[in-house]
Amino acid sequence: MSAETPSSAIRRRGLMLVLSSPSGAGKSTIARTLLESDPSLELSVSVTTRARRGSEIDRVHYHFVSQRDFERLRDTDALLEWAEVHGNYYATPREPAEAAMAAGRDMLFDIDWQGAEQLKEKMPADIVSIFILPPSMKELKTRLKRRAEDSDEVIEKRLENARVEIEHWRDYDYVVVNDDLDRAYSAVRAIVTAERLRRNRRPGLFDFVSGLLDEKTE
Repeated sequence: MSAETPSSAIRRRGLMLVLSSPSGAGKSTIARTLLESDPSLELSVSVTTRARRGSEIDRVHYHFVSQRDFERLRDTDALLEWAEVHGNYYATPREPAEAAMAAGRDMLFDIDWQGAEQLKEKMPADIVSIFILPPSMKELKTRLKRRAEDSDEVIEKRLENARVEIEHWRDYDYVVVNDDLDRAYSAVRAIVTAERLRRNRRPGLFDFVSGLLDEKTE
């Protein structure tokens, strides 16, 4: 690679961007905006045993599989993480993630702290984890009520779960307080930009630096 090669063309390994937060803290909005603004970032499509809803497309919203197929994937180490939620299984398939990393593509994972822990166990060098915090529990409750999707009883349950999830904030590489959505999004974007420039994610630097040292200046 010549010394005149633009820095953006230096070969790099992709990263796995994990976003977690309690319900209502703004994680999904930030994730959606990231995906819309950055075409090099792709959403990890989970495997699930849940029945497909009418509006859902297989391999777009989820990879819908049978219970038997899920167990086969789990038992052959084809999953990076998995969890049971309300009697259905959800998981991250290993092959697409590993292929994306090797090709220098970045993947976004919208998962909870339990899934994040499993991912870090399997692919620790590739993970960049960000936890999104609300500015206060009062504001979190206000946001949940504003959505008008849940009963008061469900909202209180979500707030109880939020306290459990927030206890795991120390397990993340970065913590962003979403007191202003634009600022929180900008902070996440800055993290992604910096992490893409990490030396250990840019194997192409070896060739680039060799080219610099071999370059004649006359």
